[in-house]
Amino acid sequence: MDRDWFSTSLKASRPAVIAALTRYFGDVDDAEDAFQEACLRAAKTWERNGPPRDATAWLIFVGRNAALDQKRRQRNQVALPDDDVFVDDAANEAELVERIDEAPYRDDILRLLFLCCHPSLSSTQQVVLFLKVIAGLSVDEIAAAFLVRPKAMEQRITRAKRRIAEAGASYELPSAEERLERLNAVRAAIYLIFNEGYSASGGDAQIRDGLCKEAIRLARLLLSMIPSDPETMGLLALCLLQHARRAARLDADGGIILLADQNRALWNRTLIGEGQVLVEKALRKREPGPLQVQAAIAAVHAGAAADDKTDWEEIARLYGILAELDPSPVVALNRAVAVAKVAGPARALEMLQPLAEALDNYLFFHGARGALLAEVGRREEAARALGRALELARTPAEAVHIRDRLDELNKSPSELSD
Repeated sequence: MDRDWFSTSLKASRPAVIAALTRYFGDVDDAEDAFQEACLRAAKTWERNGPPRDATAWLIFVGRNAALDQKRRQRNQVALPDDDVFVDDAANEAELVERIDEAPYRDDILRLLFLCCHPSLSSTQQVVLFLKVIAGLSVDEIAAAFLVRPKAMEQRITRAKRRIAEAGASYELPSAEERLERLNAVRAAIYLIFNEGYSASGGDAQIRDGLCKEAIRLARLLLSMIPSDPETMGLLALCLLQHARRAARLDADGGIILLADQNRALWNRTLIGEGQVLVEKALRKREPGPLQVQAAIAAVHAGAAADDKTDWEEIARLYGILAELDPSPVVALNRAVAVAKVAGPARALEMLQPLAEALDNYLFFHGARGALLAEVGRREEAARALGRALELARTPAEAVHIRDRLDELNKSPSELSD
C-alpha cells in the first residue's frame, strides 16, 4: 500500500469521520479515540485487502464499532464481533456503507465547526480546537505554532473542551441567528490559522507553510458546505491569492522580500487564477463583506505585471470601502499606505497621526511610518520609528529586514549614490 496515499486519505477523511463519531457519541474525546483506533485497524486491513471504495464510510463504521466494543468491555458486557468480520470481504462493502447513518457527512462537519466556535470559547481557544479536532494536528505541533510548551497547550485544549461541556453545548445545528454568528467565528478562526502561517507571530520561521495549506483546506471544506456564501468565497480567495506569492516572499537566506521587490514570475498563477474567479463570483452577489474586499485588494496586486503597474487608486478605493465595513486602526494604516502611492507620503503621514496611540505596539505601523518619513527626508524621525519597529520584531527575519533598512537610512547621501 502506498504510504503517502494512506496518510493523505486519512487526513482527508478526518473531518467527516470525527464529525460523524461526535454525533454518535456526543463527545469529541470519544470521537478522536475512535478515529485513532479506526486508523490503526485501517493500516492492518487495507494493507492486506486493499483500500475500500469509500474510506470515510469505512473509518466511521469501524471507529463506531471499536468505540462501542470498548464501552461494552468496560461494562463487562459481551463485546461486538471483530470488525474484520465485516471489512475483510470487499464484496460486503456496499452493505457496510448502507449500515452507517445516512446523514450527509457535510452536515456533520458543519455541526462540528459550529461546536468548535461555541461562543463560550475565546478566539484563541476556537483556533486551538480547530487545529486539534478538525485539522488533526498533534499537541506538539499546535504548541509549536503558539510558541508554548506542549504541556501548557494540552491544558489549554482540555480547558476548551471542558468549557464547551460546562456550557451544555449541543451538537445539533444552532438556530439561524446563532449559525450566522458562529459562521463569522468559523471564518475568523480559519483566517487566523492562515495568518499565523503566512506571517508567524514568533519563532525561527517567518512562514509556516503547513498552517497556510491547512487553512486553505479548511476554507475549501467550508465553502463546499455553503457554496453560495460570498464571504466564504472571499475567505478562500484571500488565502489563495496571498499564498500564491509564497515562493517569492523570502530570499535564499530566508530574508524578507517586500511585495514591490518580489519576482512575480515565481507567483503561482494557478492559485491566482482560482482566487480571481472566486472574487468575481463573490462580488457578483452584491453582498459585500470584509473578506471579499480584502480578497479584491489582493486580486488587484496579483493582476499587476509589476509594482509600478499596480492600480493604487483602485486599492485605495477598496480600502475606503473596507474602512466602512470593518473600521479598525490596522485597516486605516493599510489605507494610508495605499494613499501614499496616490497622493504622496506627506498625506499618508497625516492619516497616520491619529493612529499612533492605538498602534504603538504594532510592528507594521512603525515600519510603514519609518518608510514614509524617510521618503519626505525626515531621516532622524524615520530612524526612531524603525528603531521602535525593531523592538517589536517577532522573528529573526523581521529583525534582519528592519536592521537592513536602518543601515540604508544611516548611509550618507554620497554612499547612496555610489
